[in-house]
Amino acid sequence: MTDKEKNFVSAVIYVHNAENRAGDFLRAVADMLTENFEHAEIICVNDSSSDDSLGALKRVSAAISDVSVSVVNMSYFHGLEVAMNAGVDLAIGDFVFEFDNTVLDFDQNEMMEVYRRALEGYDIVSAVPDRRERLSSRLFYFVFDRFTGSAYRMHTESFRILSRRVINRISSMNRTVPYRKAIYANQGLKTDALLYQVKGVFPIKQDRQERKYRAGLAVDSLILFTELGYRISVAMTALMMIVSAFMIVYSVAVFVTSSPVAGWTTTMLFLSVAFLGLFGILTVVIKYLQLLVNLAVRRKHYSFEGIEKLTN
Repeated sequence: MTDKEKNFVSAVIYVHNAENRAGDFLRAVADMLTENFEHAEIICVNDSSSDDSLGALKRVSAAISDVSVSVVNMSYFHGLEVAMNAGVDLAIGDFVFEFDNTVLDFDQNEMMEVYRRALEGYDIVSAVPDRRERLSSRLFYFVFDRFTGSAYRMHTESFRILSRRVINRISSMNRTVPYRKAIYANQGLKTDALLYQVKGVFPIKQDRQERKYRAGLAVDSLILFTELGYRISVAMTALMMIVSAFMIVYSVAVFVTSSPVAGWTTTMLFLSVAFLGLFGILTVVIKYLQLLVNLAVRRKHYSFEGIEKLTN
């Protein structure tokens, strides 16, 4: 019989309107943990499901004896990021699996592959499906990677494992930001991603509430974690300043070369100078806001590649 792992492992599973697959997913995770770990727990975060997802979880958990199973019932729909933060906050494992959905499109051995990779010194290891990403996802990750200074490359992930060290580090950072993967990209510890072969076809139907949440999350993340919003604002401000300067020159030229209506030149000069000053002030304000975002959201205390223990 193979010796089981001594590390205490937690698994946090996000559940929202998944009654048809939540039970099977919970059973698969429980079987993997029971087979490979001496001590483990599972925390299911029920994000205000309107179907019988909770009932499915209870029916399956009644037959599970070797792994502790808990359910966190959110009082209303919080969305993936906040709900998963709630689950991770309750987890006590040395390592924590994060399952962002209940789609079992991977072999159970992939979970152990991710865990073993983490034991090699990686604080975050993600499992990435080999299927083609949706167009909206590809566009989002392209823009995110293009306008962020991080070397970490975003991609669609099915699940990941976190070390206790990275969880403690993230806890010391600002937890009010909305996008966990962006926090992971900025925490400065060693990360890796393993590609796995997708097993079967599992179309995911998101309800209107979830689609709206994900669209808002994408916009908020691009504004908070990338330079996109800042660059667009600066470009528009610079353009309007150029237009205002042109109007000043044009007003003076009209006044010198022709006979404009009385008061026209004065009015145009006043408006042009006023707008030039206004957009100049906006440039300073935008830069100030960008500095605040950098300090409050994207700050890094320090960054290192790994930690080596030289003595026992």
